[in-house]
Formats: sequence, C-alpha cells, structure tokens
Amino acid sequence: MPLPPGSRFGPYEILAPLGSGGMGEVYRARDVRLDRNVAVKILPTDVSTDMDRRRRFEGEARALAALSHPNVLVVYDVGDENGVLFLVSELLEGETLRERLSRGRLPWRRAAEIAALVASGLAAAHGRGIVHRDLKPENLFLSADGQVKILDFGLARERPKEEGQPETSAPTLAARTRPGTVLGTVGYMSPEQVRGAAVDARSDIFSLGCVLYEMLAGTRPFRAGTAADTMAAILKENPPAIAESGATVPPELERIGAHCLEKDPDERFQSARDLAFDLGAVAAISGSGPAATPASALDSLMVLPFENAGGDETLEYLSDGITDGLIYSLSRIPTLKVMARSTVFRFKGQDVDPREVGQQLGVRAVLTGRVLVRGASLVVQAELVDVAKGWQLFGERYRRQLEDVLSVEEEIAQSISEKLKLQLTGEDKLRLARRQTEDPEAYQLLLKGRFHWNKRTEEGLRKGIEFFRLALERDPTYPLPYAGLADSYNILGFYAFESPRDAFPRAKAAAVRALELDGTMAEAQASLAYVLHYHEWRWAASEEAFQRALELGPNYAIAHQFYANHLVARGRFEEAYQSLARARNLDPLSLIINAAIGWMLHLGRRHEEAIAECRKVIDMDPSFVQSHLWLAQALEAKGRHDEAVEESRAAVACSDGSAVALAALGEALGLADRTDEARDMLDSLVSLAPRKYVSPFHRAVVWNALGVADETHHWLALAFEERSTDLVFLAVDPRWDRVREDARFVALCQKVGLG
Repeated sequence: MPLPPGSRFGPYEILAPLGSGGMGEVYRARDVRLDRNVAVKILPTDVSTDMDRRRRFEGEARALAALSHPNVLVVYDVGDENGVLFLVSELLEGETLRERLSRGRLPWRRAAEIAALVASGLAAAHGRGIVHRDLKPENLFLSADGQVKILDFGLARERPKEEGQPETSAPTLAARTRPGTVLGTVGYMSPEQVRGAAVDARSDIFSLGCVLYEMLAGTRPFRAGTAADTMAAILKENPPAIAESGATVPPELERIGAHCLEKDPDERFQSARDLAFDLGAVAAISGSGPAATPASALDSLMVLPFENAGGDETLEYLSDGITDGLIYSLSRIPTLKVMARSTVFRFKGQDVDPREVGQQLGVRAVLTGRVLVRGASLVVQAELVDVAKGWQLFGERYRRQLEDVLSVEEEIAQSISEKLKLQLTGEDKLRLARRQTEDPEAYQLLLKGRFHWNKRTEEGLRKGIEFFRLALERDPTYPLPYAGLADSYNILGFYAFESPRDAFPRAKAAAVRALELDGTMAEAQASLAYVLHYHEWRWAASEEAFQRALELGPNYAIAHQFYANHLVARGRFEEAYQSLARARNLDPLSLIINAAIGWMLHLGRRHEEAIAECRKVIDMDPSFVQSHLWLAQALEAKGRHDEAVEESRAAVACSDGSAVALAALGEALGLADRTDEARDMLDSLVSLAPRKYVSPFHRAVVWNALGVADETHHWLALAFEERSTDLVFLAVDPRWDRVREDARFVALCQKVGLG
C-alpha cells in the first residue's frame, strides 16, 4: 500500500510520493532527527524477504554510503521497518535525463559535459568495485544547480571473485550475472549483458555510450520492433551515424561515442576515468559552458599529486616530478594562489574527491592527472575542475615521447592560465613560458633529484645531490639543479647531518650560481637568505634577501616560514606570527609549518598555546620528529618534566636515535633531576660522534639542563666556532634563561650579533 503523507517510516516522516518503479517506491520525506528533507526508497517485498538479495543490497548500500563523489547520489541510511527494507538518500530538485530528452536532443557540448560528469562518477564507483549495470537516462538526474547525479546502483552485486573469472577494472567487488540471466534495461545493455556473461566496469562504459548517442541524436542507438530484435542489434549491428539524425557534432566526440560502443570490451575505453578525460577535453573546445565560467573569482588552485597509472615504483619520480613542476610554474604567477607541495602530497595515494579537497582547503580550482609510461612513450592526462560548480574547466590527454615531458608541463600550465582567464603581465608570461633547459635528460635527472630531496632524510638529501650534479653535467647553465643543491646543503646543515662549516658555504655557492643564471628564482633567493641568516649572521642582509624572495615568489610558503624564523630570532614576534600565518595559508597541511607555529609560541612564552599547537601536529602525524621535540620544550617551560621526557623519547624513536633527539632526551632528563640518565645521553652523543656529526650545541643543551655552567659555556663556545644554526635563537630561547645574565652568555650573544 502507498504510504500516505504524514505517516512515519522509521525516523522519517513521509511528505509526498515521488515515483515508483521496478526497484521500489520513492517518497519525499523529512528526517525528524536532523530536520532535513530526504528521499526514502521502499524496496520491493521480494528484495526484503530474499535473504541473499537483501544481503547483497545492504552490502551495496554500505559501499555507496562510503563513496563520496559529486556525481553520485549521496546515500545517508539503510534500514528495516517491520521487515521492509528501505534506503535513504539526498533529495534532489530538477529532472531526470529522460524527462529532459522528452523535449528533444541536447546541444553537443552539453551532452559531452553531462557524459563527462557521469564518467567521473562511474570512475569513483568503479574504483570501489561498484558496477552500475543499469545506466540509462532514467537513472541520471540533472539537478537544478546544473549538477549531474547517477541514481540507482541497485542492480550491482557484491560477490567475491569466482574461480576462473577474468580480472576486471573493479578491484574490490566483481559484478557477475548468473550464467544465462539477463539484468539491465534493453536498449542500454552491453553485449556481455545481453549474453548473460560476466560483466565489469566496461559494461557501464557501453551503456554510457548508448546514453551519449541518445543525447546527441535524439534516439537510441539500438532500437528495433521487439526486445529480442533490439538485443540482436546490440550483438551484431553498428548504430547509424549521428549525422543521419540531422545533428552536427565534432568528429572527436563521435569517435569517443563509437569507441564506447565497441562490441568487444577489450576494444572499448578501459576505464571510465580515461573516458571522462576525453569527454572533458572535447567539452572544453572553443570555450564550452564550464570553461566560460566567470574566471575572475578563480584565483586559487591546488594541483593534486598526479597518479602513477602504471604502478611502476621506479617511475614514481615522474608523476611526482610533473606535479612539482606544475606547482613550481603556476606559483610564479603572482595573481594566482597555488597550494604548496607539502599540503598537496598529504593526499598522495588517496582516493579523494577533488571538489571536497578544494572546499576543505579553500581553493577555487583543482587540477588532477595521471601519468602512464609505455616504453619510450608518455601519456599524461590532466583535468581542471571548478570546485564550486563541479564543472570541468580544462581536460586534455597528451601523447608524447618520454623526453618531451617538459613540453607537456608547459602546455598544461599555459592552458590553465588561459582557462582561468588570469590577467598576466608581460613578465608573468615570460616566467610561465621560460624553459630553463633544452636537455630532456637533464630535466629527467632534475625530477629524480627533487624526488629524493623531498624525502627530507639524510639518505634522500644525499641521493638528491647526486642527481642534481648529474643534471648539471648535462647542462651547466640549468639553474634549477643549482637551487636543488642549495636547498639540500641548507637542510644538511640545519639538521646537523653535517657540519655547518661544510654545508652552508656549498649551499651559498649553489644559490648564487642559480641567481646568476636566473635572477627571478624565488627559491634560490630564499636559500641565499637562509645562509645569510643561519650561518653568516648578517641580519640586515638576510632580511633584505628574504624580502626579495617574497617579492619574487609571494606563493612560496617556505620563504614565508624562513622569514618568520628570521623575525622571531630578532624578537619581532608579531611580525613572525603574521609571516607564519601566510605560510600556513599557502601550505595548511604542512607538518613543519604547523609545528613551527607551536615552537614560535613557545619562544614567545605562550607555552600553553604552544603545547596545543604541537599536539595538533602529532595528531596529524605521530611520527613527525620536530613536533615531539618542540612539544617537549614547551612542557619543560611549564615544569611538566615527566611528560617532556616521554615526548623526547618519542622523538628518539621517530628519528632512529638522531643526535638532536638524544640531546633533547638528555635535556628533559636533566631538568627532571634524573642526572645519571641525562649523563648517559651525553655518553650516547660521544659514542655517536665517530659515525655522525654531533654539534657541540647538543652537548651544551644537556649540560645546561644539568646546571653545570662551565661545561655549558665551553660547548657553546665550540658551537660558535662551528657556526651552529641554533645560536641564532639565543636571545629568545627560554632554555637559556638560567644563564642569560652570565657575562659569557652576554658576550656570546654579542658575537652572534644579537646585542
């Protein structure tokens, strides 16, 4: 019996019927708990009472509820009311594609846009092993806000892979019809569905091809007098050319449709993702609807990590490198805010919805892509999405030789600037178009160097240096490898992987040479400022260099962070907080930037706030060493020594016993009056010294915690001779308060230039 308005079905109040069909009755309803309108689907009795079908449906509902994609109907709930199974989803306003087609065929560009969005939703579903198997205009909804939603995945099956079943593109669920059983809607079935054979994600691609044909031609591609004749046509015949319907469409779009409708699944598009890219590229021809979106507000962008589609780990550097290269190129446009690398790569390897990520991070457009290498051939696909509207602004597939990867990056960056309608000055255009090397092998070596450098381990840094040097052997006038060398040596010196006296002069030489080759390079300018600040203690010169770096690269989050370090060392806390806030705005998920906020609050004697910020970073990544180290310092300042010891032990574990972590543990133990254990840490530093560089500053920290002034000043003096980077914070670091009035400490601060 139909449910009357005002009746209750579980926690849902029925408001009005919306429709009915083979998969049940649908009602507009209100969730009385959350006070929101929803759609409630009451499933047929045979589904509710057949335990096998019921179990499969509930499993499918769970899988769909976990799937978050703007082009798939959102499932809120599934339940049982007096033995009747029901499903609750978002309530949509608009019309089905069938209702729209009743008024005639669609303009080809709108048809391509709709098909691209459907393919994008299918790709997300297929990625979770969900195959629709009944895709048709009735199951596609055009919402009032211009979005497209895929409805009714109810025919999919959740079933383990059977022996002898072929592999499919659905990795977790394999949809298979019982032999001889035909499920689906005649006219949109794939040949394998008609035969009652095994189906996979490619069956949905065939069905989408049927829908695309109907949107363009105004009639189904396979339609005969009876269902049996229609099924025979699907198996044996090709549909009439779209031109016979009187419609004019681009040849590329007709080719895509024909490729979807291949009889043999192996001859079709092999993934909905590939299909979405091709459809999006056609839709973007000559300024399509989405591409004509008002671009004045699209002033921020995120480049999600490009997927290494082949899965070959030895080519991981290439997909990462293309992502890096695009971030680098686009960041050089002053009017465009580009999310920084460390935030971007927090999403690497994750199945995320670009729109959700964009909304989370407050950017207006998101670029996604995938990279596939076959021998010497390179295929790069890229798609730019408007976060607010879900429209594809740009989509293209590039087929090149592997050595042409640099030209692909340039073309993508240029296309993005055009689609966003960025107002570029002549200098901006030169920056974007500037090719820094003509040697493709040098560029490949640069990508490998960046790949290893970004690991931020001592081994990774040294491996990166090898590749940067090899790149320079190929092209000695290539500025980017010099910038890579400067960054590598700076980090080696700062984290005391080697003596500052060895590392920083090499960093400076590389930065200077990079700037000689390209004076507009913000990265090299920031690296030079870093050396002037941390090693040469030339305060005015370093500030000028930092400001120049920020002028050249306002999007360069690391430069804002470095400048904040410079400001706080000079006691200019409010300016430092502002600079670090700008860094976090550009790189909101950066572990080091978020941890540095806690550390600077600690240096500013705002210890409780510092503790809270450091704990947030530990929640983000418990293995991040610096957050434990700086949390320990803030806890020590509050007299919470036992907690500081535990955080220091965590740092030792996360760093595999680095000198800085051992010193931090020795300091925490000393302040906790656990003298013998603190001295054991000093012995550990002595034992480590023959194998690793151990800064004299590390020993000074432990002796200071033990309250042994003479030893403290002895090791601080040696740290001065070594030009230890930690000395730049002497004037503001609370740990030195116990010796701050000592004449030797005052003299040391003056020699460092801190007054």
